[in-house]
Amino acid sequence: MLASLHVKNLALIDEEEIVFQKGLNILSGETGAGKSIILGALHLCLGDKVIGNMLRNSQEEALVESVFLVKDENTKSLLRALDIEPYDDEIILTRRITETRSIAKINGEQVPASKLKEVGELLLDIYGQKEHQSLLSKQKHMELLDDFCKEEIGSLKNDVKAAYKEYLSKKKELDEALASWSTKDREIILLEHEINEISAAKLVEGEDKDLEDEYKRLSNYSKIAEGIAKAYGATGEEGAAECISLAISSLRQVESYDEHASQLLSMLNDIESILSDFNREVSNIIDGSSFDEQHFYELENRLNEINRLKDKYGSTIEKVLFALEDRIEKKAKYEAFDVYVDELKSDCKRLEEHLSELSNTLSEIRKNGAFKLSLLMRDAMADLNFLNCDFSVDLTRLDHYTDNGIDDGQFMLSTNPGEPVRPLKDIASGGEMSRIMLAIKTVLAQKDLIDTLIFDEIDSGISGRTAQAVSEKLSVVAKAHQVICITHLPQIAAMADEHFLIEKNVEDGHTVSGINRLTEAEAVNELARMLGGSAITEAVIENAKEMKNLAKNFKG
Repeated sequence: MLASLHVKNLALIDEEEIVFQKGLNILSGETGAGKSIILGALHLCLGDKVIGNMLRNSQEEALVESVFLVKDENTKSLLRALDIEPYDDEIILTRRITETRSIAKINGEQVPASKLKEVGELLLDIYGQKEHQSLLSKQKHMELLDDFCKEEIGSLKNDVKAAYKEYLSKKKELDEALASWSTKDREIILLEHEINEISAAKLVEGEDKDLEDEYKRLSNYSKIAEGIAKAYGATGEEGAAECISLAISSLRQVESYDEHASQLLSMLNDIESILSDFNREVSNIIDGSSFDEQHFYELENRLNEINRLKDKYGSTIEKVLFALEDRIEKKAKYEAFDVYVDELKSDCKRLEEHLSELSNTLSEIRKNGAFKLSLLMRDAMADLNFLNCDFSVDLTRLDHYTDNGIDDGQFMLSTNPGEPVRPLKDIASGGEMSRIMLAIKTVLAQKDLIDTLIFDEIDSGISGRTAQAVSEKLSVVAKAHQVICITHLPQIAAMADEHFLIEKNVEDGHTVSGINRLTEAEAVNELARMLGGSAITEAVIENAKEMKNLAKNFKG
């Protein structure tokens, strides 16, 4: 249950804390006193988007913090699945807001705002005008029916969704295959041409690099030959070799007289040996080299062919050879196209049968649930002063599969005897919508793990006996759930187990909203205000006391 709500520096609220109790908690106050701020604060705790101009003092941060007591083991398990561990059975949701950012925390640990929403959905439900209006949508009707049947459905909806996704993927593959049926012969001819073209080249990985090096060398043959010849001329018998030979001869004549001359001679001998090897190698290159025009022509053609294939099939020989393998596989697939299509058809049929089985099982659960829900809704709506009301869930079978099965449905309603049931959206008024939503939540609450229910504008468009019926129904629900209700009707407020008054006052020239828990006597005075407005007479006060006594008698 929601144990407390702490709000600071938000809209008209300076700083307030509300400590809620079990049972029916009523919040009342004059129009504009700030009741909507409390609901807005709770929405912020549940991860809703922060809108502009929310800070009371823009120089300070706003704080909204809600404390939940969680004792139900199933709810704890669901929280642990979200990596949230209750501490001493407490979950604390915090939102700190500044002009430029907001920080969300759960039990003191910073989390994304979306995490607040996931956790909040396990802890409380909020029903306001927006939720009432959602009853105009058929999709919402299906969601509510599935909520009613969720114990029987279990993981079946997830199974249907997964089966639908797999079936859709395989069917798309089959449709694409059938669409290409008429072109498969042409595709085979094209693939054969491409396979033959690449295969005929007999490509070898790395071949292009070797050929490019050789082509570069032959393209510059004249320059290379000229350079080598000049080098040989400079180092040959009429060049450096002759000079070194003369130097060696000169040193030999004096080596016996000077140790340095002997060392120099040794060094020149090494140079002569190296130069001799160099000239011999150069001579061999000159004697063995020649420019073969035919070979150069063939080399050029080979490179052109390789580059053409690379331009067409891939930037490297490796990619061209990969393209060859890919086309061989495609050709094999097209040649066995009949088998391939038959396999796809068989897979589609198998997946469709599996999807159909799951969808039909889900549909049967919904049909049984729709019947039970209709009976319970008639009783619940009768309790809410829908006299002679008929309610049913109209389920129809779609002519196609969806990720939610094969059902479409909507709530049907008749509020007058003898009139046929019609779609709820065509018949219910605004006030009736709020009561219908209350009836639905009353029925769902019997199965719902969520401990806290919050109702805003549940009294929209109702009064008199109907208002009394709504108050009694809220009191019944509050026996099994914590209920927090924002109301302006005394009939509903009289049923309060705890009553909080939201008031707007002027302090130091500024308007401030405050929240106070009312005593028994104060609650009677607030009821008198709700009954009599500005003129609170003794008769009105007595009437308020009588309403409180009647409420106590009803609650037993």
